[in-house]
Amino acid sequence: MSTEDEVYKICSVAEWTVAEERGVFEGSAVDHKDGFIHFSTGAQARETAAKHFAGQADLVLVAVSVSALGSALVFEPSRGGALFPHLYGVLPLDAALWVAPLPLENGAHVFPSQIPDAL
Repeated sequence: MSTEDEVYKICSVAEWTVAEERGVFEGSAVDHKDGFIHFSTGAQARETAAKHFAGQADLVLVAVSVSALGSALVFEPSRGGALFPHLYGVLPLDAALWVAPLPLENGAHVFPSQIPDAL
């Protein structure tokens, strides 16, 4: 089950492979454009996938420890005024708790059991 000490990053397998090689995730093209790394809470992850990654295959979901990121992680208003976690800096891989594939089934991403259905 997801916890309050976890936030989630959706990225491509290729982006995560580069991060593993470098020992740090520096963000996607959208993250670079916006000046921070986008994350979602457990309650936001499914909507984020549907809105920003619809139909995209070869994705992973990375669970990240909030406490490991410290003050570089800021919750800021975004979609519909909801607070979304944004990381101002790079993501050290030792902050990642687990990584799971996000396969497509009938056009929708299938989330691991740790992420609850709509809350």
